[in-house]
Amino acid sequence: MSVRPTHTTWRKSSRSSGSGAACVEVAGGATVVGVRDSKDRDGGTLVVGAAAFAAFTELVKAGRLDG
Repeated sequence: MSVRPTHTTWRKSSRSSGSGAACVEVAGGATVVGVRDSKDRDGGTLVVGAAAFAAFTELVKAGRLDG
């Protein structure tokens, strides 16, 4: 069984560097979100629940995960 996001549009992160060194793409829907390296699209996809991804992005936006 595959849980990869299908029939979705991949979006490049607005935080990805312009030099191509740190490029992340995300795609997903109501139940799952996929995250992949835009330089290696066939290299694998991290798939997480949409609610968990939303919680993660809120922590990032709030600066709660800054080093």
